[in-house]
Amino acid sequence: MRSKIVLVLCLMISFLPISCLKDGYQSFTCSASAPKITVPGSELLEIESYLSKNNITDALKSDKGFYYRIITPGTGVVPTLCSNVSVYYKGTFLTGAVFDQTTTTAATFQLGQLIAGWQLAIPLIKTGGKIILYLPPSLAYGAQATGSIPANSSLIFEITLVAA
Repeated sequence: MRSKIVLVLCLMISFLPISCLKDGYQSFTCSASAPKITVPGSELLEIESYLSKNNITDALKSDKGFYYRIITPGTGVVPTLCSNVSVYYKGTFLTGAVFDQTTTTAATFQLGQLIAGWQLAIPLIKTGGKIILYLPPSLAYGAQATGSIPANSSLIFEITLVAA
């Protein structure tokens, strides 16, 4: 009975799709693609109002629907959606209240599995770079409440890319 269970599990695992693989003996093509989301003008107005009220004049507007400031461009690798990225980050609401952050250890994620705003913005810097993102809800968590983040929240992220 035990050998049948092991055999079934092995067969199931062998059929799992693999979309990204770092250096190894087998080579697979990444199937991740950049998100294509249209950000409503009302969401951009909220970000623009925040930037204006806080006298943030050096934020750049992306053609993808978010604002950002590159603090340090970095000098290393530019990540792709299939990259595993290690980052230090702090996420805040427009009020300045922190909802999440790394402390002593960088967090590692596959870039293509993160919110759309991160997928679009992190490739703007290289390893060692730091960026501040001003994300409208459509490029963050949208109409879905997530943990302590209410639905339709505009968010700010300070991200330092440690490795890609």
